[in-house]
Amino acid sequence: MIVPVVIPQLPPGFQFGTSASAYLVEGATAEDGRGSCIWDVFSRREGVIHDGSNADRAADHYHRVDEDVALLQRLGAGVYRFSVSWPRIQPHGRGTVNARGLDFYDRLVDRLLEAGISPAATLYSGDLPQTLEDDGGWLNRATVEAFAEYAAIVADRLADRVTQWVPVQDPNVAAFLGYGVGEWAPGRQLGFAAIPAIHHLLVAHGRGAIALREAGATDVGCATHHSPIWPMSDDPADVGAAKLVDTAWNAVPLEAMLLGRYPTDLAALFDEVVEPGDLATIRQPLDFYGINFFAPQRVGAAEEGAEIPIRVVPLLGHPATDVGWAVVPAALREWLVITRARYRAALPPFVVTQCGAAYDIPLVEGVVDDQIRIDFLTAHLEAVSAAIKRGVDVRGFYAYTLLDGWDWDEGYTSKYGLVHVDLETFVRTPKRSFQWYADVIAAQGQQV
Repeated sequence: MIVPVVIPQLPPGFQFGTSASAYLVEGATAEDGRGSCIWDVFSRREGVIHDGSNADRAADHYHRVDEDVALLQRLGAGVYRFSVSWPRIQPHGRGTVNARGLDFYDRLVDRLLEAGISPAATLYSGDLPQTLEDDGGWLNRATVEAFAEYAAIVADRLADRVTQWVPVQDPNVAAFLGYGVGEWAPGRQLGFAAIPAIHHLLVAHGRGAIALREAGATDVGCATHHSPIWPMSDDPADVGAAKLVDTAWNAVPLEAMLLGRYPTDLAALFDEVVEPGDLATIRQPLDFYGINFFAPQRVGAAEEGAEIPIRVVPLLGHPATDVGWAVVPAALREWLVITRARYRAALPPFVVTQCGAAYDIPLVEGVVDDQIRIDFLTAHLEAVSAAIKRGVDVRGFYAYTLLDGWDWDEGYTSKYGLVHVDLETFVRTPKRSFQWYADVIAAQGQQV
C-alpha cells in the first residue's frame, strides 16, 4: 500500500540535511596512515559491543565517497554534516600531520560542493587518538592543547569551503558515558570524578571555535545530545535524581556555552578543574545551537549503597525503537519550547543537528519498507513545526543518518540509515524512507 507523503509545515528557507560520524561510516581504520583511536581499542574488549563487532569496515564510506555524494544529491539534501577523524589527520593526536587524511576530506568537501550540497563539518565526534588516551585522555588538560592544534590544522585546510562547523559534538556523551559510567570508549567508570573530562571537552569546544574563526569560518555552533529527563515517580528521591541528571546532562553544556558558567547546584564540583579564563573560552559566540535528539529519559534514585546514585529505567506506555528508546515526538517540542523560555536572549537559532531511529527492517526483493522510520521522522518534524509556531527559532533538521553503518556499543545491530548497506558487498539500497525524505525536501524547496 502506498501511503501519502505527509509534509510538515515549516518556514521557507528551512534547511534539510543528514548527519554522520566518521567512525560509524568510514571504515578503513588501518589505511593511508590513520592512527588508532579509543573506539578501535575499546571495541576489542570482550562483551562491550553488543554483537562483538568492530568498525574496521563500517559502511566503507572511505572508499565510496563519490557514490555516497551521488546519493545525497539524489536525496536533494541541502546540507551534509560529517565529522573529521582526528586520528586520520594526526595519527597520534599531536605533531605529525597525515597529508592523506587531509586529502580525503578535501575531496569530500569538493565533491559535496560540486553536487550543490553545503558541507557541515564536526571536528570531534568521539574518536580520540589512543595515544592521547594513554596520556590521560580528556582527563588531561594537555588534550585541550592537542585539540586546539588539530582544529587549526583542519580549519586552515577546509574553512574556505565548509559552510558550517561544530568543534566538539556531544561533550556530555563523551564525558559521562566514556569516563563516568564506562559504557562507551574509553570505558572508564569514574562517576562524578569524570567532571574534568566534560570541562576539558567544553574548553576544547571553545578553543576549536576560536581556531575556526581565526581561519575565516563564519558559521560556528555546537551539536549536543539533549533529552528531557523525567522522574520515574513523585517520590522526592526520584525527583531529586532526575533533577541531578537534568542538570549534569542538559544544563552543564548549555550554561557553560551560552552563559559562561556552570549550574549553581554543580558548580562546586568544577572548582578544582576550572582555570582562569576557561569559562570565557567556552562561551564563544555561537551562530546556531545544535540539538541531537533521540528520546526522553526516565530516571530514578538508585538502590541504597550503589556507586552511582541514579538509574535510568524504561519509559513505558510508548512505542520503542530497536534500542529500546521510547518514541515521544512531543518531547522534542517540549525541550525546544522550555529551553527557549529559559535562556531566551542567550540562545542563537536552533538546528536539529541529529534526529533518527534504529529500526532493522529487512531488504525484501530490493525494497526496505521502513514505514515506521517515516512515521518517526514525520512526527519529529511536526514537533519542530509546533515549536516554531510557539515562537522557537529553528532553522534546520538533519536526519540521522544517510547510511546503515556501525553504531557505537550497538555495533551493526542498530540500523539508522535512510539507505540499506549490505555488510558483505557494501551495495547501497535506498529505503522507502529515503524517497519520503526526498519528497519532503522537494516540497519544501517549492515554498522558497
